[in-house]
Amino acid sequence: MATADPAVATGPPAGRRWRRSPDLAQSERRWGLLLAAPAILGFGIFTIGPMVASLVFSLTDWRIGAPARFVGLGNYDRLANDPLFWKSLNVTTYYTLGVVPLTLLIGFVVALLVNQGIRGKSFWRTVYYLPTLVPAVASSVLWIWIFNPDFGLLNSLLRQGGLPTSSWIYGERTAVPSLIIMSTWGFGNAMVIFLAGLQGVPRHLYEAVAIDGGGTWARFRHVTLPFLTPVIFYNLVTGVIGTFQVFNQAYVMTRGGPNNATQFYLYYLYTKAFTDSEIGYASALAWVLFVIVLVITVLLFRNARRWVYYEIGGAR
Repeated sequence: MATADPAVATGPPAGRRWRRSPDLAQSERRWGLLLAAPAILGFGIFTIGPMVASLVFSLTDWRIGAPARFVGLGNYDRLANDPLFWKSLNVTTYYTLGVVPLTLLIGFVVALLVNQGIRGKSFWRTVYYLPTLVPAVASSVLWIWIFNPDFGLLNSLLRQGGLPTSSWIYGERTAVPSLIIMSTWGFGNAMVIFLAGLQGVPRHLYEAVAIDGGGTWARFRHVTLPFLTPVIFYNLVTGVIGTFQVFNQAYVMTRGGPNNATQFYLYYLYTKAFTDSEIGYASALAWVLFVIVLVITVLLFRNARRWVYYEIGGAR
């Protein structure tokens, strides 16, 4: 039986691995840096650069059209004594505590219903997701009509049912709850993510629970819910970050009113920067918002170790 010629044998000798030549490794490194350069430069110029600039601006008293004057921490000291700053922070927190739980709950429940193998599942999934595709300004204009106290859709339905009407966004006490209702209407994004998570739950675990005599509640408690905790956590974090940056509703629908009832944090920052031209003070507001969101996110991640379950490694 003929043996292979060592001169033409392929593959490395037994027990050894091919090693890339230094020239090849250096060439790959250069090409990698070259291809990544546009993204790195873009991130540095359009993200890191403006962040550093805003941090410098936050230490100055700079109004558009006037030279900047260094004031150190003066803007932050002013924030602590600014009633509208605290008002905007309270309004935004109230909005977040209303929108995030409702969106998670409704999105989760609808995802469970759509995942039951009903006829026309794709149709219903599309219907529930459509509101998230409506542009923010168009959605706000539509809800202005719905909330109109004289001829709006909601009050018309309440009158037909013999129920008391509401001022909705035109009343100081009902403005934020009305915007919470409006934002909950866009639960489709959370629903689609929940639905993707549900379709990734291993079927054999449901079968194992059924063999052990478990019913619907047992399958939900011991299989569905634990496997969806990472999805719940993801929607929770992104929901909190998103609601702390709410702006369109206040800008298009209420202009922060009535009586600053919808003076959301980002809208207050916008008015300080582009209406009052106080760029330094607005930059300080932006950095305070960054720190608030960062602290909340870190706390959520630390708390997640207690209840978020991962298939590999258990709860962390």
